[in-house]
Amino acid sequence: MITKTVGTLIIVILCILILPVGLGIVGGVFGILIGVFGAVFGAIFGAIGAVFGAFFHIFDWLFDWHWPFGFFNCNIFTLAAIVLVVVLISKSKTNKS
Repeated sequence: MITKTVGTLIIVILCILILPVGLGIVGGVFGILIGVFGAVFGAIFGAIGAVFGAFFHIFDWLFDWHWPFGFFNCNIFTLAAIVLVVVLISKSKTNKS
């Protein structure tokens, strides 16, 4: 038969041994949940970034724009876009007067 002192001593020792293990398990579960949450957001925003990257890469491929670009370092699509803008601006000015 277990006396009150021995029972109390066993409960205290079990609490001392189980508390770090319990805290570790709770921390691990919390870390896994936050990691999954971060992975989901990373996947979503990565996919959005891939779509934007593909769109702008196609746009850059069509117009062949490079950062220090001169007039003669352009593609035919760039010249067509410039002509289109000039025509639209000139038509809008003639319609107003």
